[in-house]
Amino acid sequence: MSILEAIVLGIVQGLTEFLPISSTAHLRIVPALFGWNDPGAAFTAVIQIGTLVAVLYYFYADILRIATATVQNTLQGKPFENFDSRMGYMMILATVPIVISGLLLKTYIETSFRSLYVIAFTLIALALLLMLAEFFVKKRIENGEKQKELADLSWLEAIVVGLAQCVALIPGASRSGVTITGGLFLGMTRETAARFSFLLSLPSIFAAGIYQLIKAREALFATSEGILNLLIATVVSGIVGYYSIAFLLNYLKKNSTYLFITYRIALGLLLLVLLFNGTLNPTE
Repeated sequence: MSILEAIVLGIVQGLTEFLPISSTAHLRIVPALFGWNDPGAAFTAVIQIGTLVAVLYYFYADILRIATATVQNTLQGKPFENFDSRMGYMMILATVPIVISGLLLKTYIETSFRSLYVIAFTLIALALLLMLAEFFVKKRIENGEKQKELADLSWLEAIVVGLAQCVALIPGASRSGVTITGGLFLGMTRETAARFSFLLSLPSIFAAGIYQLIKAREALFATSEGILNLLIATVVSGIVGYYSIAFLLNYLKKNSTYLFITYRIALGLLLLVLLFNGTLNPTE
């Protein structure tokens, strides 16, 4: 991998981690289109640590408040005393399904799930599911129903969104995409669904990044060039990711997700055309 490739992949990761279009899919698609080698699941997971830092920085005040309340209330024997401490435990509970699923499916995540055919079909399928969620959002708005804010979330909703997050293990699904979709089905506002999705990304991205960093450390750190490329991609992804978060939260205050739905379907169809005519190899 050249430094240019590392920079491009860092930009791609930062742009697509928080937009509901799948960062893993784009980190697989972009190298394929340019004729570069697949960076691999380990590289993909590790550079997500950059976007993890972006979330920590952007939501610093919220995270500090939630963490402080969770620790203090737990030590006082009242772990669910207020909203912030409950949110802390909701984030932990909602992360359990993807951790278990990730360990059970890790062989497929690193191999067959990275097929461009899988990515193409997943991009389209999840776009249609998000479209259905938007249909229900429109109906609720038309009927004057109150949509849920972050403070309205219950344990059940945290569990459901956590289960939805497991689908993101399939490249093309998008972690933010499936969690936002789940949130919309549960009656959240678009901004609330996105905000909860970003907070929920903290433990899962951290766990995946550290796991792959330890597991693939020999390959990732085999050469000084490899270390430099990994560092560059991670830093770039963090910087771009910060602005990506700000963009999406502001965008969803006044707009639907149809822009991303359209993009996902178009990209999925383009991939299928390139695969069927032999321009792209599904596994290389």
